[in-house]
Amino acid sequence: MLTKLKKELAKFGNPEKAKILSGFFKTGKGQYGYGDVFLGVKVPETRSVAKKFSELNLKDLKKLLSGKIHEERLCALLILADKYKKSDSKNKKIIVDFYLQNTQRVNNWDLVDLSADKILGNYLIDKDKSILYNLVKSQNLWERRISIISTFAFIRNNKFDDTIKISEILLNDEHDLIQKAVGWMLREMGKRNEKSLFKFLDKHYKAMPRTMLRYAIERLDEKKKEVYMIK
Repeated sequence: MLTKLKKELAKFGNPEKAKILSGFFKTGKGQYGYGDVFLGVKVPETRSVAKKFSELNLKDLKKLLSGKIHEERLCALLILADKYKKSDSKNKKIIVDFYLQNTQRVNNWDLVDLSADKILGNYLIDKDKSILYNLVKSQNLWERRISIISTFAFIRNNKFDDTIKISEILLNDEHDLIQKAVGWMLREMGKRNEKSLFKFLDKHYKAMPRTMLRYAIERLDEKKKEVYMIK
């Protein structure tokens, strides 16, 4: 079944697009995506394959995640997120544990963004959040991003405390992928509760990296943007 999945994905491959994606996801030596191999498959196409092979077990998903091909890892995570959604509480826990055991393979920003809140974040909505505070201290870029993106699930449920706390921990993070992720989550928080966003900005905007700040205030009117962009 795993071989069939790989063949299905490969059918959608596009060498020209693969070259573009390799540059977009920074796969050059010394870059954050170094070693990643792209087939050039579009996300909707990967989703269609994931849907077709949704019955794959965790053993096979681990094999997919272990490979170098980016779209195969994405497909594995899309299947995992779908399994999580359909599972009972016992199996949800098994899937979350599997996800946490394999964070080293959730190793590009799209892989994080299409899985973290849907699996880990959703699971933690009504549970202890300490795992996120362990991840946010990680030396691993992707684990830090998983920590903040997971809070998107809380934001959707109008719970903002952990987004705020984790954003404060990441306030001085030097990586632009973390700055963008924090800014994005703050912006999403602001869509639901502008008061919470303004409170955060008023307290921290002078210390926020420019990238983080720009993402956070993107939806504000021009006058308010000007206030926060002047340091």
